[in-house]
Amino acid sequence: MASKANSINLFSISSAPMRAFHLTWMAFFVCFFAWFACAPLMPIIKGEFGLTPAQIANINIAAVAITIVVRLIIGPLCDRYGPRKAYTGLLVLGAIPVLGVAFAQTYETFLFFRLLIGAVGASFVITQYHTSVMFAPKVVGTANAASAGWGNAGGGAAQAAMPLLMAAMVMLGVNETIGWRAALIVPGVLMLIMAAVYYKFTQDCPEGNYSDLRAAGLAIEGGKKGGWDSFKLAAANYRVWLLFVTYGACFGVEIFIHNIAATYYVDHFKLTVGQAGMAAGSFGLLALFARALGGYISDKAALRGTLNSRVTVLFIMMIGEGIGLLWFAKADSVTLAVVAMLIFGLFTHMACGSTYALVPFIDKRALGGVAGIIGAGGNVGAVAAGFLMKGMGDTQQTLSILGVLVAASALCAIAARFGAEKVEETALAAA
Repeated sequence: MASKANSINLFSISSAPMRAFHLTWMAFFVCFFAWFACAPLMPIIKGEFGLTPAQIANINIAAVAITIVVRLIIGPLCDRYGPRKAYTGLLVLGAIPVLGVAFAQTYETFLFFRLLIGAVGASFVITQYHTSVMFAPKVVGTANAASAGWGNAGGGAAQAAMPLLMAAMVMLGVNETIGWRAALIVPGVLMLIMAAVYYKFTQDCPEGNYSDLRAAGLAIEGGKKGGWDSFKLAAANYRVWLLFVTYGACFGVEIFIHNIAATYYVDHFKLTVGQAGMAAGSFGLLALFARALGGYISDKAALRGTLNSRVTVLFIMMIGEGIGLLWFAKADSVTLAVVAMLIFGLFTHMACGSTYALVPFIDKRALGGVAGIIGAGGNVGAVAAGFLMKGMGDTQQTLSILGVLVAASALCAIAARFGAEKVEETALAAA
């Protein structure tokens, strides 16, 4: 029988774990690119539809709201049907609203498709699930964080690439109205291509596909049944809800920044759409290494210390994020704002990585449920931030309040510490 990988061989696709590693981050990259493809084009879309600040806030909230529900569902579905089928289905179904938003003619239809596009954000849960079942404890934190981080970079790539893609369409002779719509078709097509590749070249776990293993009467990591059983087990664990809060404070802030950064730079610092896209894109592109760094630090801390060393790492990252976010809120020049955004972004991405370095150790019987609930916390945080900004009506004040709340949420990380029995059990498993 095949077993979990004890190392990450980046330049190899000969093993099932490494194929899953590379294809999960690629699929997640495409999904994240599609999820945030609209954000850097909002200054153009705002003008075309004559959107009010309240309508823009509604669009930003819609972009992350439905993801909460889909993330809660998708984790247990991974336990039931396997990550291969779950990812393929999400990519195919998610491509429909991504293509649909390009044809929106009114605020209402745009809002509707933007809401549905949020479902592709659940791709994160499948990514973390798939790497969690493929890699052993000594490297699972790094594997989870690297795959999520490289995939997350799709959000930053969208910020930088979509204005350029629209400009290329305009250079071919179409007007801006057609240009932004044509640009938005690209990520939808990429999702359909990725669905075919994922289904053909991955398997659910090192031993094979769940359907085959169940037919042979073999046990799988997510439990015999998965689905609702997995969700109930996860929901009964208080550590899941503590990390739900911390993930809301790191990933929630991350996707909130993705949604508002380009418009903030245009409105507050008078940058062009292209300049604002590049500035906002740099925040997302930090995920190329920063998430992986958070997971790597967590793995190394656990090897030198105990399972609770992972908890301490997360606490430090959350404090750093809160302080950095306050600095970004107070920055009064574009240079200082970008520097502050990159520093707080570094801690934000590392906090996300160190959160999911903890996930595989919460409850192995309900991995999908744990990954799904904590992942949904990220979107609850983003929705809460969206409503906060809508209520405050001022981006800088919103960012300042978020900075304080993020630093306070670090207490939830410390409260998630494990007892001596669990620490010893994990140490024996990693030996």
